[in-house]
Amino acid sequence: MNEARNHRPHTTLPPQDLKAMLDVSRFLEQQSGPTALVGPDGQAVDLPEEALSVLLDAVHAMQQGKAVAVAPVDQLLTTQQAADFLGISRPTLVKKLEDGSITFERTTGGRHRRVRLVDLLRYRDGLRSERRKALRELASEAQRAGAYDVDTLDKTDGALDITQIFKNVRKEAAQKARRG
Repeated sequence: MNEARNHRPHTTLPPQDLKAMLDVSRFLEQQSGPTALVGPDGQAVDLPEEALSVLLDAVHAMQQGKAVAVAPVDQLLTTQQAADFLGISRPTLVKKLEDGSITFERTTGGRHRRVRLVDLLRYRDGLRSERRKALRELASEAQRAGAYDVDTLDKTDGALDITQIFKNVRKEAAQKARRG
C-alpha cells in the first residue's frame, strides 16, 4: 500500500487464487448506482464512476491472470518499457523513434530516450486503424472479385474460408502488380 501512496506506477501481479478476483468482479459488476469504499474502521468514501471503471478493468485483467499497471498517460517510459508495451523488440522501437513514427524525448545530457505513454497509445491506435482499413479494403476487393460472399459462407468454418479468400486476393493482387 505504501507504493500506491507515493503515486509511482508499478506492476501488480494477480493473486495466486484467481477465485478471489472472480468474487470481486461479480461484486463490482452487480453495483448499480453510487458505490463506496469502506475502510477497516468503517469509514466510507464515495467511489466515482471513473475510479470504479478503472478498478473493474484491473480486476478483469487480473482475473485472466494478467499483471496490471496503472499509469498516467503522460508517464515517461524507458525504451525497454515502451517496447514491452508494444510487444516489439527494443531495437525495433528505437528504429521507429529515429524514423519519427513515435515521438520521444531525450534525458538531460541527451544519452537516453524516453517515450510518453500517450504517444505509444496514439501510435498503437494508428496501427490498429491502418489494419482495420486494410482489412476493409481486402474484403471489398474480394467481394468485387466475387471471391467473398457473406451469404454463402458456412457458419461453422467461415473464418477459415475468409482467411483463405484473403490469401487468394493478396496473391492475385501481387500477381497483378508484377504484371504491371
